[in-house]
Formats: sequence, structure tokens, C-alpha cells
Amino acid sequence: MSDNLTKRDQRDRSKINMHEDFEIKYWTKQLRVPKDELQNAVDKVGNSAAAVRKELVA
Repeated sequence: MSDNLTKRDQRDRSKINMHEDFEIKYWTKQLRVPKDELQNAVDKVGNSAAAVRKELVA
């Protein structure tokens, strides 16, 4: 299921959707990593923001 683009608040920040440009922009800024590094982490540990954050810190 894709994100509801009409919903402007309370986005699900527990998951990273690599198919949405605005989410990629948000997460690369939040995690201070380039897009390819974010993609590699998502490919390795899945789309859970907590797991990706943990992977990038390690």
C-alpha cells in the first residue's frame, strides 16, 4: 500500500519508503547519508527506520 499523499500530518516515520522521493529526501537529511548509502542499508536490514538507523550507526 502506498502513502496517502493527501495526509499531511502524522506520517508513519517507522518505515522508510524508497519509492517516494519526499521520503528519500526526508531520511537522507535526518540520517545525514547519501541516497545510495540509505538504499544499501534498506536493502540489508529492511525498511524499518529503527533498523536502518542502527545499521548506519554501526
